[in-house]
Amino acid sequence: MDEQLEPVHGTAGGALDQRAELSEFLRTRRARLKPEDVGLPDFGRHRRVPGLRREELAQLAGVSVAYYTRLEQGNGRNVSAEVLDAIARALRLSDAEHAHLTHLAKPKQNKKKQTARTEQVRPALAQLLDSIDGVPAYITGRRSDILAWNRMAAAVFGDWAELPVQERNWARLVFLRPEYRDLFMEWDQKAFDIVAYLRMDAGCHPDDPRLSALVGELSVKSEEFRRLWATHDVKEKSYGVKRLRHPLVGELTLNFESFRLIDGTEQTLITYHAEPGSPSAEALRLLASWGADATKAGTGRPATD
Repeated sequence: MDEQLEPVHGTAGGALDQRAELSEFLRTRRARLKPEDVGLPDFGRHRRVPGLRREELAQLAGVSVAYYTRLEQGNGRNVSAEVLDAIARALRLSDAEHAHLTHLAKPKQNKKKQTARTEQVRPALAQLLDSIDGVPAYITGRRSDILAWNRMAAAVFGDWAELPVQERNWARLVFLRPEYRDLFMEWDQKAFDIVAYLRMDAGCHPDDPRLSALVGELSVKSEEFRRLWATHDVKEKSYGVKRLRHPLVGELTLNFESFRLIDGTEQTLITYHAEPGSPSAEALRLLASWGADATKAGTGRPATD
């Protein structure tokens, strides 16, 4: 018999509800699978909810229906790594999704209380950014905050120095500032990526009040953010291609690479480069030669609040 999962209410105190996050994540992963996707027979019976039934998922994972039901209701206490691995295989989770499930079901104990302390970039890293010539590069931290950048990044993405510190955040820029909707030619993909990164962060740090406040604000101000957040999709920063529409040099096709720092800060260095000899490479060269004028142009000089 198909069932509707009762929503789990959030907690007070500016923290995301770990049980609700686990419950909704499992439910949404189960809903995207069909019996034929996992080798189960589909007898054509009417399904009142999308995806696999709980009993079907439990069968695939080799656990009892009652056990899986408790887990999907947000009770991850005492669940073993082996059971989580089996459920991850049954749900066909990606590596990022598997890690997210583990964070939600087996949160680290005795965490230090989160504070509102601003993240800092090591001086040597800031010097490295400044020394990277002709390549847009920046460092992001928790919650998609933009912590440091070089002159070429400002020339391509806008002069973030003009913004208040709290506004130097990719989620805020992408969902609340229309000039960034114009900048990213595949804005929908950029928006999806940002929300998926935030979901990963939320799984690791559900008790972060600043992250909870950011999610709450964006959910109120952006219907698109609210819709994407409800999908519970997660993703790690990696590499790929971004197509931009720059106000000075037109279209840019840039390859990006993400380098997670291993100094315990959870910061990431992200660089962009163009194929040698391509029109985009020439456009970056022009931006570099224009110096401060290009930096002031950026995305059309995002207005400060």
